[in-house]
Amino acid sequence: MHRLRTTVARLRPLTAAQPAQSLSQPRSSAAEGGLRTFQPVRCSNTSVAAEPFLNGTSTNYVEEMYYAWLENPRNVHKSWDIFFRNTNAGAPPGVAYQSPPPLGRTLQGLTGVQGLIQAQPNVEKLVEDHLAVQSLIRAYQVRGHHIAKLDPLDISCVDFDDAPCTIGFQNVGFYGLTESDLDKVFRLPTTTFIGGNESALPLREIIHRLETAYCQHIGVEFMFINDVEQCQWIRQKFETPGIVQFSLEEKRTLLARMIRSTRFEEFLQRKWSSEKRFGLEGCESLVPALKTIIDKSSQSGVESVIMGMPHRGRLNVLANVIRKELDQIFCQFDSKLEAADEGSGDVKYHLGMYHKRMNRVSDKYVTLSLMANPSHLEAVDPVVQGKTKAEQFYCGDTEGKKVMSILLHGDAAFAGQGIVYETFHLSDLPSYTTHGTIHVVVNNQIGFTTDPRMARSSPYPTDVARVVNAPIFHVNADNPEAVMYVCNVAAEWRNTFHKDVVVDLVCYRRNGHNEMDEPMFTQPLMYKQIKKQKGVLQKLSEKLIAEGIVTTQEFEEEVARYDRICEEAYTRSKDEKILHIKHWLDSPWPGFFTLEGQPKNMSCPSTGISEDELVHIGNIAASVPEKDFTIHGGLSRILKGRANMVGQRVCDWALGEYMAFGSLLKDGIHVRLSGQDVERGTFSHRHHVLHDQNVDKRICIPMNYVSPDQAPYTVCNSSLSEFGVLGFELGFAMASPDALVLWEAQFGDFHNTAQCIIDQFISSGQAKWVRQNGIVLLLPHGMEGMGPEHSSARPERFLQMCNDDPDVFPLIVFTPKSLLRHPEAKSSFDDMLPGTHFRRIIPDDGPAAASPEKVKRVIFCTGKIYYELIRERKNRGMDDDVAVVRIEQLSPFPFDLVKLETDRYLNADLVWCQEEHKNQGYYDYVKPRIRTTISHSRPVWYAGRDPAAAPATGNKQTHLTELQRLLDTAFDLEAFYGKV
Repeated sequence: MHRLRTTVARLRPLTAAQPAQSLSQPRSSAAEGGLRTFQPVRCSNTSVAAEPFLNGTSTNYVEEMYYAWLENPRNVHKSWDIFFRNTNAGAPPGVAYQSPPPLGRTLQGLTGVQGLIQAQPNVEKLVEDHLAVQSLIRAYQVRGHHIAKLDPLDISCVDFDDAPCTIGFQNVGFYGLTESDLDKVFRLPTTTFIGGNESALPLREIIHRLETAYCQHIGVEFMFINDVEQCQWIRQKFETPGIVQFSLEEKRTLLARMIRSTRFEEFLQRKWSSEKRFGLEGCESLVPALKTIIDKSSQSGVESVIMGMPHRGRLNVLANVIRKELDQIFCQFDSKLEAADEGSGDVKYHLGMYHKRMNRVSDKYVTLSLMANPSHLEAVDPVVQGKTKAEQFYCGDTEGKKVMSILLHGDAAFAGQGIVYETFHLSDLPSYTTHGTIHVVVNNQIGFTTDPRMARSSPYPTDVARVVNAPIFHVNADNPEAVMYVCNVAAEWRNTFHKDVVVDLVCYRRNGHNEMDEPMFTQPLMYKQIKKQKGVLQKLSEKLIAEGIVTTQEFEEEVARYDRICEEAYTRSKDEKILHIKHWLDSPWPGFFTLEGQPKNMSCPSTGISEDELVHIGNIAASVPEKDFTIHGGLSRILKGRANMVGQRVCDWALGEYMAFGSLLKDGIHVRLSGQDVERGTFSHRHHVLHDQNVDKRICIPMNYVSPDQAPYTVCNSSLSEFGVLGFELGFAMASPDALVLWEAQFGDFHNTAQCIIDQFISSGQAKWVRQNGIVLLLPHGMEGMGPEHSSARPERFLQMCNDDPDVFPLIVFTPKSLLRHPEAKSSFDDMLPGTHFRRIIPDDGPAAASPEKVKRVIFCTGKIYYELIRERKNRGMDDDVAVVRIEQLSPFPFDLVKLETDRYLNADLVWCQEEHKNQGYYDYVKPRIRTTISHSRPVWYAGRDPAAAPATGNKQTHLTELQRLLDTAFDLEAFYGKV
């Protein structure tokens, strides 16, 4: 026996297959013991090359037979029994085989090697046939979805021409099998569950069960996953015979949900046939799909579900999944409703909802939140993830067992929008993971008027999910039972593995892109087929009535009951007179606002802290709190410099940031700083995360050592994404007003690729959706000769979007680059002590301020140009003639403080100076406001660069020439005389 074990051990490939075996067909203790004694040894005199059936992958099969024989010799064919007995007696593997004796003949007289050499080719054929069957089984697992009946219209243009699907009875020849093999019995490998309690099946039955598992109304893509346990889990869920079964009560519940989903759309069509609503016709099974996911997740302990979705089916989901009052939905269609004073509002199919209710299946309360979303279909994806992460953080849910996210997608957007990919790549990052998202794709097989052949280069719209090893369950949406099963499995997957999973509901769109659109213009053949298509509710009801699950009368009564509910809600909706957007709020901040929706307090309290606290936080910033921690030599010098500043009672930008964050954390306020390279800082100035130079992955975050009972500090480098990460942080900040959440761009210019989040969510979110947010954007900005892509954070865009209302959220901070180490860009501790406040304007405190009547020019500016101006003023000896005033807060504009300065210097002309080009920067924003402040009594001149298309030159010498020219203009006291 040892001889056989060592032979198999030599040939057995090193794979991860063994853990999977315990999931399927457990070995006996004898078999396990045999496996444990396998030891790779050098080949003996018997040449493995001389044993062709033991070469390559056939060793796996031989091992399978051997394990089965160890359990019970009767488990294997008689020929294998003889083979293993002879091997144990000392025969080389190649001659150990004996064919079973013919009828009427015994083995007597056939002894030794002479009796063993018979029919060696037969054992090779036996092994080859079993290997062929294994390959066939694997082909179904890998490619069965290619021929599954997924399209309700049966016109799918999914193109697999580059990978022909060689499975089915007609293709067994591809694997070396013949039609005569169909009734032969083959032992099943441990990588399939089609046998149920049987370990061997005829080939015909093997194919039949594989067709049932992989080629009906469910298509499973999972064999790209590189985790054996996960693959085995999925196989068991879909291959086990008879596993797709539902109880009588489950089927009745499914029918009731389908009635609600279908009749809701039909009711809206009857009442408002000429209104856009982006109905769900053609994918009515989405509602029971989502309810199944929520039911299963609630049973597993999930208490909060945060959802994001595009507009198709949104009203139906609000009504029948989240259970918003129907009269509140119906009144949105009334054109006579007066607008509330909460903001501009948005169309009804963009609005969100927040609702806590009892789940009838789990008998537990669950909070459901549907995020408001613009027409940028996938932009809400990272926002949902960020809010989910925040809720998990605040309730201590470190494994995602209480809070989860569901994202709905359209097929065209899922394939076409890059933010989908960016969001997927946040899914497993430590500071961004939400521990698994369930993605549901409403696959209309068309995007507005564009068919898939023009919309994507991959066969499925869901192929992007493969990058994170997410299993993809395609399902024919006209089979609600299959949909419900797949959604149960998806919820179980998320609860088991806490990884993303995709449900692809292959459906159709019965109407055009909206109810007023004519789809026959561009898809005549598809819509001819759709017009013939029987509704999914009709199909399901006929099936369940035929099965005796419900009677025709019961079905009709349930339909009438829901119709009555809709009619009564419609009657009530007519009593609504005002359109309240706040009824659709998806992220309430309890206790933060008055009953009228205004912040309870808009005053600015003192931001100062005591000298002792400043010194304590400063010392933390200059220290390495962990013992035996080796830091980089260059960092030692930086920390020593910080200690010197603390001794001198001054702060540069980095230390000032430390003081701000540290004091908030000490007061129990969570601070989260995220973005590319924020841990060290792009300009190597921050160093909030220290790295041990000798121990990999050992880090120290001194900010978490400020106080024993402090709030946690989260500082995290992000993936190389702006759109996705800013959206994530916006979602995180949405969950609570009692936190400081900051996103820092690597360079200010890089917010360009996050502009969708800025335009659609940040600047207009409160006006459209009454959505409050405290996100802070840190945008490194400044013209330093570094070229057009590393200079401007485009302040003019943000100023244009501001409405100058005192409630403006959020905060945009144009942070410095060169000023991080500028010797004069420092603040005294005196500016941070109790009683101090943020200074919206910093007046001139030099000689000019002492004799304001003698000042000939006041230069208003903001940002780093101030240091260029005061250096130039000193070089020119004009400290008495020119005052330089810094406007630190541009919006809301500090009219009151600007007026104090203009009134002080009544004899001076007024100049706005900026380093940005004239058509960029702040000039167009501040000039009319300064003129309003002075009642248009004096002109406001401009000193700065000329208009340009690009933000900055790429030539260093040109940059310096432009800078000197604008400084000359600013200090030439005759420059503007005579000009109007």
